[in-house]
Amino acid sequence: MSPRESAIRTGALVRHNLLLMLREPGPLLSRMILPLVFIALLRPLYLAAQGRTAGTEQAVVGTLVTFSLLALSISGSAILTERLGRTWDRLRGAPVHPAEMLIGKAVPVFAALLAQQLLIVGFGVCALGLSVPHPLLLLGVLLSWTCALLGLGALLGVLARSMGELSAAYDIGGMLLSSLGGALVPLALLPHWVANAAPLSPGYWAVHGLHAALAGDTQTVAGACGVLLGVALVCDTLASIRLRGRSGRLVSL
Repeated sequence: MSPRESAIRTGALVRHNLLLMLREPGPLLSRMILPLVFIALLRPLYLAAQGRTAGTEQAVVGTLVTFSLLALSISGSAILTERLGRTWDRLRGAPVHPAEMLIGKAVPVFAALLAQQLLIVGFGVCALGLSVPHPLLLLGVLLSWTCALLGLGALLGVLARSMGELSAAYDIGGMLLSSLGGALVPLALLPHWVANAAPLSPGYWAVHGLHAALAGDTQTVAGACGVLLGVALVCDTLASIRLRGRSGRLVSL
């Protein structure tokens, strides 16, 4: 199996999954539009509590992390729909390596998740006056967070047995991880035990890294990105193991 053949198969999978996503744009559009409405409605509360600069930053960062976690539905359903659409067995019969399968699924979803986050940040900058003095640091956190989301979504997609299970996982899990991470309410205002448990949530490291990027704290950004990339690696490894049988082929899910 040459690298060129692998690249051709992976490219075909990317095009296939991109087409599937564009044929059903509803979930993607909702994850793009709802965060902007959420910011517009809740920003006055953050301004009253924290002031203009800190309140705007909290509104943008909290909304970004919360709705990107809810966007796990896009990542997880990219795999689950193959099973529900009865096309999974066709992929199993094709000469496709699990890694090629995951990359083919990941590229369109990665682009969608990153576009969602850039849209939220862009809205914050253009409409709300959010200051981004260190764009490269911010981009580094966004890329690392997107990788973590992809890993989490892929793991959910291979473990869930139905759309109902997947929906419950990303609805409950997304709100839990974002709330525990201090996305919606700053950790200083939450019970002490929440602050102690917060580092267990990937959302905490996303919030921590985004605030640090906006403040220009390179060392904190590096630490947060390292944790997020570690989460991505662990989740992707577990998903790949679940997809791969003893022969190295895709297994029935």
